[in-house]
Amino acid sequence: MKTMQNREFSGRIFTEEEIVLTKEITATYSKLSQSELANTVCELIGWTQINGKPKTAQCMQLLRKLAEEGVLELPRSNERASRITSKKSTAEDLARIDTSEVNECDSIKLEIVQPGEGLRQWRIYMGTYHRLGDPNVYGNQIRYAIKAENGRDLGCMLFSASSWSLKPRDEWIEWSQPDKKSRLHLVVNNSRFLLLPWIRIRNLASRALSAAARRIQEDWLVAYCYAPVLLETFVDSTLYEGTCYRAANWIYLGETQGRGRNDRYKDCVLTRKAVYMYPLQRNFKEVLNGEEPWKTAEPHV
Repeated sequence: MKTMQNREFSGRIFTEEEIVLTKEITATYSKLSQSELANTVCELIGWTQINGKPKTAQCMQLLRKLAEEGVLELPRSNERASRITSKKSTAEDLARIDTSEVNECDSIKLEIVQPGEGLRQWRIYMGTYHRLGDPNVYGNQIRYAIKAENGRDLGCMLFSASSWSLKPRDEWIEWSQPDKKSRLHLVVNNSRFLLLPWIRIRNLASRALSAAARRIQEDWLVAYCYAPVLLETFVDSTLYEGTCYRAANWIYLGETQGRGRNDRYKDCVLTRKAVYMYPLQRNFKEVLNGEEPWKTAEPHV
């Protein structure tokens, strides 16, 4: 084990006492997931954003760095999900769907998640089975539940605000700063995509992405009175190959710089991500550069 000492990470100085406390938290609450440990550490050492929310993503990066250095031990990222899955007791919870039940020719559907039981279940799925957990999202957003025709849950999707600074995208669009500032809201990020781990359906991921691309303009128009013209997403290429995005005709543009949405200090503490884009209409570049109008809802008389 390395000697405890003050250290700087993500623009913050951590004292020796805070590092010791972080080690004690991970040892005492070893059955928590990594995201839950990060939230607990943030709460106890007061590491929060301006709005008071914990800096979960940055703290997870710090915990992993300390684990790599041998300062502390972390549970595997999928350990909690495995424990929860093992506790499921009903056949309905663990029923494996394969091509004998739902195959590539059968229909799937997307349902917009509404507040109440649907949102509660969506958040349980995302918090339990997605590697990055259930995010705190602000601003315009649409959550979809991916379902079989018989109503069986297959997965979840989240579309939310796009990244402000994304070099491969901005160069591809040939965006000026004024144009980006005026029309960034016309780009929407597929910020979460989850297929439930017991689901086995060929081509499901690419089919769900295609279904979302077909309807999101209309859904966004109804919800927010304007229609986006471009989708973006990021894929951790150290873990995934982005096959489903390529199969759904998303365009690979390159890699991020590993900074993240709120990296004001240019620490580059996050892993680099592959950048994919999906145009929702042919003239998306003209719209984003202000050469053609974007679609808004007709005003009510």
